Order: sequence, then structure tokens, then C-alpha cells
Amino acid sequence: MDRAAAVERVEEIVRTVESETMPVPVREVWVYGDVALGLDPVERLDVYVTKDILFRDAPERAEEFEASHGVAGVGKTVRAEWADEFPEYLRANANGHAAPEKCLAAHLLPDDEPIHLEVCNASFDDNVTQRLKGAMAREDYEQILDPRGACLWVDGERSADAFQKLRDGEFVLPTLSGALEMLGMDAEEASTAADAVRAYRERQEGATVRGDVV
Repeated sequence: MDRAAAVERVEEIVRTVESETMPVPVREVWVYGDVALGLDPVERLDVYVTKDILFRDAPERAEEFEASHGVAGVGKTVRAEWADEFPEYLRANANGHAAPEKCLAAHLLPDDEPIHLEVCNASFDDNVTQRLKGAMAREDYEQILDPRGACLWVDGERSADAFQKLRDGEFVLPTLSGALEMLGMDAEEASTAADAVRAYRERQEGATVRGDVV
């Protein structure tokens, strides 16, 4: 998508988080990768959402939703209030349990646009570090989280300054391999990892989502 459309899509995502009931509490919205770099067009729009884990909502309603929608765990892992209001966005994992990351993706993203949504209970910076450590230990670089990100919304407050920098392409960020070197990789490994991340992204089509718990 062209850059203006990508930024407008991010603004729409933030407006939705601000104004509508979400399946789980959302604390932060970030963008990273192409759109943060100021590229035009944006090959894929990468959005990161920090959510809270829902420990207790309305567990007594779980059986009701499982009978009516065939999805377990409503009122436990996603809000029953949200499922009442937006049943069309209710999504389950392979085990039939309500999946917060899939529910968020269904609510926030059109199916046919090149957007990737990362959903985690940890903040962006913390998850970048954890994912990088895991990738280096396994020498499996495809799931590295691109560290070149910008926080646009946190705890109900929108950053007007960050949005303006995003619109104007004013964030000054290094190459991906350079960013990975700054986080502790040596130059050769950082280059290999950056190539793996790019190759993985190029294979993705349409809207995609990944859920993570740290």
C-alpha cells in the first residue's frame, strides 16, 4: 500500500482501540519496519499490540458461548462483553479455545490488506530482546522482531508527536542488520538474520497475526 494509506490504516487501528471494546485490554500500539522507516510504498504494514492477559472476566458464561458459538473460553481468555457486541470477530485456536490474538486481528484488520499484527503481553522493547535471545540460541532467525519501532499509543494516550513523525517519515533508524548489531549480534550473524527476516516477510500474503506470551 502507498505510505499515506498505510499511515491512515494505523490511525484507524488506534481509533478503534480507543473507541471500541476490545477482546482483551490493550495497553500499547506500535508500528515497526517499513512504515517506521518512511518507505513508500510500504510492502507490509507491521503493527505491534501490547495486551494484558485476561485472568478473570465472566467465566460463568463460558459454557453459554461454547454452546452458541462453538468456541471455548469466552469470559476467561476474551471478554464476554466484547463477544456479545462483536460475535462476528470471535476466533478460536486449533484446540477450539478463544484466541486473543486472532480475535484482535479479526477486529482490527481487513483480511485482504498486507498487514501483520504482533500481539504480546510484553512491551515492544522487552519482546524484541526476548525474541532475539531465542533466535540466537536456536539459530532460527525468521521470528526475530524488527527492533526499529515507534510507540504511537500507550495507556489511552496518543502520541501526536510520534504520529507526525510517522506521517513525515522523520524517524531516523538504522538498517535491520545494523539494528541487530546494536542489540548484540556480530556483523556476520546480523546480516544472516536480516536476510532471513526479509525472506520470511516476503512469503507472507494478506493479513497475518502472531501471538506471543513472554
